[in-house]
Amino acid sequence: MTAQNSATHPRTIAVAGSHRPAPIPRIVARTATRRGTLLAGLGVTAFSLTFPGTVWGLDSFGPWSLVAVRSVLAAALAGAFLLALRVPLPARAHWAGLAVVAAGVVVGFPMLTTLALQTSTTSHAAVVVGLLPLTTAAFSAVRTGARPSRTFWAAAVAGAVVVLGFTLRESGGALSAGDAYLFGALVVCAAGYTEGGRLAREMPGWQVIGWALVLCLPLTLAGAAVGLAYEPVHLTAKGLAGLVWVAAGSTFFGLYVWYRGMAEIGAARASQLQLAQPLLTLVWSVALLGEHLSPAAPLAAVGVLVCIAVTQRART
Repeated sequence: MTAQNSATHPRTIAVAGSHRPAPIPRIVARTATRRGTLLAGLGVTAFSLTFPGTVWGLDSFGPWSLVAVRSVLAAALAGAFLLALRVPLPARAHWAGLAVVAAGVVVGFPMLTTLALQTSTTSHAAVVVGLLPLTTAAFSAVRTGARPSRTFWAAAVAGAVVVLGFTLRESGGALSAGDAYLFGALVVCAAGYTEGGRLAREMPGWQVIGWALVLCLPLTLAGAAVGLAYEPVHLTAKGLAGLVWVAAGSTFFGLYVWYRGMAEIGAARASQLQLAQPLLTLVWSVALLGEHLSPAAPLAAVGVLVCIAVTQRART
């Protein structure tokens, strides 16, 4: 083949003296998978700091005030981006899905987990969050019709069992008074993640969470006014840092990259990356909250990483 012919056939490459079609679709798919995995991983990292940030925020605010104010600040940030970029209003068909995201991710999960952290330790709260990937995968299968393989489900269940066993061992196996809040948070968050992942295939992920935050703004503004009026506020540097993180880091940035990642690799597969979230939260708890991490943590981390590797390779 001449140089001229090669130039007119960009989809061919020379391999050992012969020409083979370049697997461009496969290369694009692999690139998208890697990008989606990276974005979802950044989201998990941001989420892993949510509980420590919430504990810091509770140093200055009551639970209702903290959740409402963080949502107001996140909505202001999202609204500024939406206005600056002149993003048009979502289509009418998208508003029902945005309402599910708002109810589950913007209001339900933050409120229920913040209430739980009034009586539960960070490590104990992490055990239920460790079950979130499996819950999200189940919601996704029902909502989108996806059918992950048996290998996928086996690895997902194994990972959840590892996280559950490790964290229950760390907390002495006793159930806290906040467990009802935590299990409720699991359900509403899984629903919000699944619906948000579906919407992120039709609009940019940051717009999904942005419009969900704006949709909740009237409710969160009212909640902030009532909460700040009835709950004591003691401003400290740690409390303000926690508030800023849970508002800008967890609620806006974390959900932005998370939904983009889910749009690339699918909700069920992306959700399995969250198996690492409880262990990351324990690391931050040691570094930021001074909690003790037992020698069993590395073993649990290896088990979780193995399960994540299996789920990422399993066919969906």
